[in-house]
Amino acid sequence: MNQKALYAVMLAILLPLLAYFIVKRKSETAVAMPKHYLPDSVVSVTKKGKKVNDTAWHQVADFSFVNQEGKKVTLDSLKGKIIIADFFFTRCPTICPSLTKNMKRLAESIHNGQRVGDRTNKKVHFISFSIDPERDSVERLKFWADKFQINPEQWWLLTGEKKEIYDLIINELKIPAQDGMGIDTDFVHTDHFVLIDSNRHVRGYYHGLDSLALKDLSKDLVLLTMEKDPKAKSFFDGKLQLMAVVFLIAIFGVGLLFFFFRKKT
Repeated sequence: MNQKALYAVMLAILLPLLAYFIVKRKSETAVAMPKHYLPDSVVSVTKKGKKVNDTAWHQVADFSFVNQEGKKVTLDSLKGKIIIADFFFTRCPTICPSLTKNMKRLAESIHNGQRVGDRTNKKVHFISFSIDPERDSVERLKFWADKFQINPEQWWLLTGEKKEIYDLIINELKIPAQDGMGIDTDFVHTDHFVLIDSNRHVRGYYHGLDSLALKDLSKDLVLLTMEKDPKAKSFFDGKLQLMAVVFLIAIFGVGLLFFFFRKKT
């Protein structure tokens, strides 16, 4: 092996490794992911000699309600999915029809990238919680679903015990709610859409009647579909530095062989 061949081997080994580190660095800093909300606790810890805050984010608790098909469903059954939630009631004469229409437009804009066949995005699920569950029976929810042509496989309209639904809205999702706008002061009435990631962490609140806010929601939703699960570890996690050392040792070994080969000849 001559000197030019040795340099070629070294470049062939080093360049892909260098390119990987550059791309990895750029990907980590270029895109601002949707921020987290609702911290449960913040603890100061030392990592690599630096003091940083380690935040435990609130995880939305499981629930069990009934959907428009009369089926009992749970949040646990949506494991690994991104969720967009809103709040309505079928006798609402004001904002609810518009909220449902905007949610439907959003649902129809989300697909899995396939050109033909079933284009439903299986990573995203929509939920509309009734804030009038005592009057919103399964039949009423089915009427609303049929009116807006809602796909129950992708979008649930939920009813159940009023106390449990209101506890979820106020204590779990921390919705900045107001009363029924003069219609019924017992109602938690809000136009907010809530974005929940696959780990059940709240990642955004958006006004469902605001076109700019809905545009931001669409953008954040796309970003979340590309976000790496912090709990999932790839084969290369923690091994890149070791791989770099191995490559350098290999290059050094090739250099030694070349040196002894030339000395011998």
